[in-house]
Amino acid sequence: MHPFDIENQLPDLSAATRRIFLKGMCAAGASVPLAACNTTAGESGAGPFFSNHDLPIGIQLYMLGDLARTDLDGTLNEVSGIGYRAVELAGYLGKTPQELRASFDRAGVVCTSAHVGLRAGTAQEPGLTGDLDQLAADMKAIGAGHVVCPILTPPSDIKVEPKEGEGFRVLTRMVALMTEDHWKRLAAQLNQIGGALKARGLSFGYHNHNVEFAKIGDRTGFDILIAETDPDLVDFELDIGWAAAAGYDPAKVFEKHSGRFGLAHVKDVKATTQPNVDLRMDPTEIGSGRLDWTRIIPAAYKAGVRKFFVEQEPPFAIPRIEAAAKNFAFLNQLQA
Repeated sequence: MHPFDIENQLPDLSAATRRIFLKGMCAAGASVPLAACNTTAGESGAGPFFSNHDLPIGIQLYMLGDLARTDLDGTLNEVSGIGYRAVELAGYLGKTPQELRASFDRAGVVCTSAHVGLRAGTAQEPGLTGDLDQLAADMKAIGAGHVVCPILTPPSDIKVEPKEGEGFRVLTRMVALMTEDHWKRLAAQLNQIGGALKARGLSFGYHNHNVEFAKIGDRTGFDILIAETDPDLVDFELDIGWAAAAGYDPAKVFEKHSGRFGLAHVKDVKATTQPNVDLRMDPTEIGSGRLDWTRIIPAAYKAGVRKFFVEQEPPFAIPRIEAAAKNFAFLNQLQA
């Protein structure tokens, strides 16, 4: 196929999505022929990683902000048109589980995972400490077999008043007061939830930010959670960007805790990101930052990851959907 004949292979995309997709592909592979983004084998015979391993590239819908909430069907059509075949939920987006499933089916995507908060939730959207029978029924209706706790909640015995303008980063001051016992109690809670969800036919995992990498003696909170959770009940969704923002090599994190990961958030950070554990990073599109994806993605796969979701943090230098296209294009042609 001539490199530019790829445009003729996208007949079902809107004109806007076609432009975004092609622009993202070109940006992601500046020195790579456009056709390489869809080839199944290069000169080395290796070929793109995700197609070689028959893995869909997913996207966490949180990345798309209000687009998914205000126009779910239109947004999912754009996502599907880019090439994504799997999505991860972060809340129900104001829809019922049945409405969500219908939208996913219409767009030709599957929802394989959902972030559910460590709270009671509501009758319409139960949380991890709420009605787990209803939550399991909702996940079955949606089609999601994996439930993920997106972030810890502060222990009840730690009280910190937010400072003006501090926002969600008040969590970092709360976490700074957590002891090893607090982390062990969190792990015990995750085990309990994981066991209850397993009995209802669901897998359960925990998603990190960078606060979990705060030191507690000679270990980190993340180390304690790994050590104190039962692998049969709890796995982990490593957020690669947040691990890097904490100053860790994500490939080495995967290697250190191989076998504990089932999912990963794929995100990049700029070289200006300084190691920290207070919820700060300088985000960018995948392939535009400092992370070595030819090492990280194979390490993730070797460690057990089979669900990969693109998730870029704000602020965005380009429109969110264009960033989603650029991220997909880079991963779609990645040879590793």
